[in-house]
Amino acid sequence: MKGATLVALAATIGNFLQGWDNATIAGAMVYINKDMNLATSVQGLVVAMSLIGATVITTCSGPISDWLGRRPMLILASVMYFLSGLIMLWSPNVYVLCLARLLDGFGAGLAVTLVPVYISETAPPEIRGQLNTLPQFLGSGGMFLSYCMVFTMSLSDAPSWRAMLGVLSIPSLVYLLFTVFYLPESPRWLVSKGRMDEAKKVLQMLCGREDVTDEMALLVEGLDIGGEKTLEDLLVTLEEHETLETVDGDGQMRLLGTHENQSYIARPVTDQQQSSLGLRSRHGSLANQSGIHKDPIVGLFDSLHEKMPEAGGNTKSGIFPNFGSMFSTNADMPHMKPAHWEKDVESQFNKDHDDYATDDNAPDDDSDNDLRSPLMSRQATSTDKDVIPHPTGGSTLSMRRHSTLNGENSMGIGGGWHMGYRYDNGEYKRYYLKEDGAESRRGSIVSLPGGHDGGSYVHASALVSRSVLGPKSVHGSDVAPPTGPLWSALLEPGVKRALVVGVGIQILQQFSGINGVLYYTPQILERAGVDILLSSFGLSSISASFLISGLTTLLMLPAIVVAMRLMDVSGRRALLLWTIPVLIVSLVALFISELVQISKVVNAALSTVCVVLYICFFVMGYGPIPNILCSEIFPTRVRGLCIAICAMVFWICDIIVTYSLPVLLSSIGLVGVFSIYAAVCVISWVFVYLKVPETKGMPLEVITDYFAFGAQASAPSKDDT
Repeated sequence: MKGATLVALAATIGNFLQGWDNATIAGAMVYINKDMNLATSVQGLVVAMSLIGATVITTCSGPISDWLGRRPMLILASVMYFLSGLIMLWSPNVYVLCLARLLDGFGAGLAVTLVPVYISETAPPEIRGQLNTLPQFLGSGGMFLSYCMVFTMSLSDAPSWRAMLGVLSIPSLVYLLFTVFYLPESPRWLVSKGRMDEAKKVLQMLCGREDVTDEMALLVEGLDIGGEKTLEDLLVTLEEHETLETVDGDGQMRLLGTHENQSYIARPVTDQQQSSLGLRSRHGSLANQSGIHKDPIVGLFDSLHEKMPEAGGNTKSGIFPNFGSMFSTNADMPHMKPAHWEKDVESQFNKDHDDYATDDNAPDDDSDNDLRSPLMSRQATSTDKDVIPHPTGGSTLSMRRHSTLNGENSMGIGGGWHMGYRYDNGEYKRYYLKEDGAESRRGSIVSLPGGHDGGSYVHASALVSRSVLGPKSVHGSDVAPPTGPLWSALLEPGVKRALVVGVGIQILQQFSGINGVLYYTPQILERAGVDILLSSFGLSSISASFLISGLTTLLMLPAIVVAMRLMDVSGRRALLLWTIPVLIVSLVALFISELVQISKVVNAALSTVCVVLYICFFVMGYGPIPNILCSEIFPTRVRGLCIAICAMVFWICDIIVTYSLPVLLSSIGLVGVFSIYAAVCVISWVFVYLKVPETKGMPLEVITDYFAFGAQASAPSKDDT
């Protein structure tokens, strides 16, 4: 996973620059006001210009990134940061300063919007949450270093606010070099454009191995949006059985893998088996919510994580002993390059038609630039029971008779999930499989009651839908992935449900007040009387507030490290549910301390502790998780568009909070401001509990499919009520 980690670190420099700028402008505003004697409204405008720029660029960043790619947009972000730093270093008046702040907002908007998307599309499921917490860590690290710089400069006789702001150009130049010379393009974006050769090379670099067949198949399947899906309970074989020589009969079926000669044998769970073995159906997760109006999708996702092995650990599943991470580097697993991804392509992907069209007349060559490159090779066979005939006649698909469970290849797609294909009624169906972790016998081998003596199976849940590649894809015929206007895809039930989650959590996050607190931390702490705490050191109130702000951001870093450790263990939802109450308690204690008459020193100390607790617990949960969730829950083809919608809401709310905070402080004071924030945090907890599912350890394509299935399955019950 080293390749994916280094790529994530390099991409996250953009968030470091945003954190640096947030802290710098908070400190520099004190000296800008002294130098230019700005009105309160103009001060707010100088700060808000970067937010306006971020909002403007966000409205188009998603669709453009879907068109041009993630990497070019990150390069543009680094250029914007660099230019804004140079202009702020020179700015002779407030108008030029506002222009520079606008360019800075362009860079920040691109980075904040696209870095989580980029990391999610390049990271393995097991550590995706951890890597996507890096933007919060580096952003807070940038704030700490910036406050250290501002504090040091504040000790001089004539601090220069231009120098404070202009330093931004130095790290932004480093970011520019990384984006141009090191960062690869997102493999998911490359697959969506049919650039399969490039996608394979990027995956090989990220995975650190040659064989990326499973990953390529998963990324192609991720182009699907909506469609009919079913949830099945299966019993899957763990070993070879002579009794299973006849497949696709008596309820048995063979699930094909992406590698040649790879398959599992499975059978549906009957009512008798479910009762006698104590197995529980996943369908109950949609219907039973214990009288609480929790979104059925939340219950469905929760059921997938019950008593599951840790996604990031080395626990081997009982059903899939070689489950294999999406980016696994297991040295014990040979990586033979499957020939069926290289050749046998009879038509070339047509880039001139549209993103997903095909050219039937393209000549045969050795290129992989075809979404329909066969996942399984064609070979002749002499045993009828070992072949699957193509519905139109012609060549056949050869497979071994027995499951390849403990052998060289696995069907793993990351996080303990597996993907298989079944040929049924003239088309291939896609199966996303996960061993059922809800039972006490998880990982054990159970014998089926009634028949098939010696047959050993393990219970697995399977989400089934039509394969994007289609029934003829194994022969390289002209079958293309689904097409259609991207805007119309927003009306798909699963996408709409995901947008409710993404937009809702972004709105509530901003109105919990964190960005207003961070932008104006020095002023807030100065009004709280922190200068009293440091007066014995001979520091002015301004320098003291900078020092407290720097120490506050320093305390964020270990808190974020804890969040990084828990993000893929406890999960996103759990972190939100136990950190938000701490935010509420901190805010309530803050405004109570302002209402009760206590000594000035005690008031200052208590106010500082409350602010520190609020910020530290915020960065553990509510800080990084909304962006992580938004980068995970949307399908590949509309991810950029949906992220743009969520990010635009984010920045609009950010502008409202930041621009209104000075007015609120002067009108209703800290008590009124933080009481509003506390009320919003209460609403946030309720929203998370009812609407936000757990996504840890799940491949992106599986997440979006479960959203689609949950929305599809829960729709009839709503109509009935």
